[in-house]
Amino acid sequence: MSNEPIEMSEYEFSKLRDFINEFSGLYFDDGTRYFLEKRLHNRLKLHQFNNFEDYYFYLKYDKGKDEEINAIAEVLTTNETYFFREEPQLNAFAKEVLPEIKSEFEKEGKKELRIWSAGCSTGEEPYTLAILIKQSGLFEGWNVEIFGSDISLRVLQTARSGIYSSSSFRLTKEEYIAKYFEIIGDKFKINDNIKNIVTFGQLNLIDNNKISTIEKMDIIFCRNVIIYFNNDTKKLVTESFYEKLKEKGFLFLGHSETLINISNKFILRHYTNDMVYQKPALTL
Repeated sequence: MSNEPIEMSEYEFSKLRDFINEFSGLYFDDGTRYFLEKRLHNRLKLHQFNNFEDYYFYLKYDKGKDEEINAIAEVLTTNETYFFREEPQLNAFAKEVLPEIKSEFEKEGKKELRIWSAGCSTGEEPYTLAILIKQSGLFEGWNVEIFGSDISLRVLQTARSGIYSSSSFRLTKEEYIAKYFEIIGDKFKINDNIKNIVTFGQLNLIDNNKISTIEKMDIIFCRNVIIYFNNDTKKLVTESFYEKLKEKGFLFLGHSETLINISNKFILRHYTNDMVYQKPALTL
């Protein structure tokens, strides 16, 4: 097979784009044909296809399609992340939301906190949340569970290992590195007292069957994920979050993300450090 680039026709782009949107929720508008062509080119070479139409039919009907669909998720998603990303939002979480939850739960006699990091990539976000909870000192003796999910199996392998390079620590205080990580050569391994709080699993955010098995959450983080979805998929995913949040639970989105024209079911709380969505209390 030639190493020359294989061009994607308008027809092939339309079929592949719709197929990818259907299985992952990722949306590619009309101006992204070249991006999709470039990202998928090596997959065609690997399977020795000469055109994207044959590749499309492979994805639709071949017995190895599920494995290939996972491979596409790896190729098309951006997994750039690091510890303590978007500090103002994390300050709102640690300094305002967590104390509020602690106060509310103590009145009800609850000692359990459950958090979902949706689209957790290589794990820096859920581990950051676990560190902040430990640092707060508010939940000693509580049952604290953090669940990190992602569509990509590759990034979940890194997350489960808990081993990171220096690039993941561009905004991490030295005291946190010393306290919560073991330095192994040029790598940093998360300590077990943090790692044991967090579990990981593969999850497609538009797979309602799998999402239905997730327990109700007190807090959901889904930052810089829904920007890759079209409005219909954003509404679908946001509705899932609403259903999976307990009454008065909190939803953290990325700074470039909003629920305007997506959902009116949440209230927007204005904290000192940042704004956070909250599921309102149910009214009788």
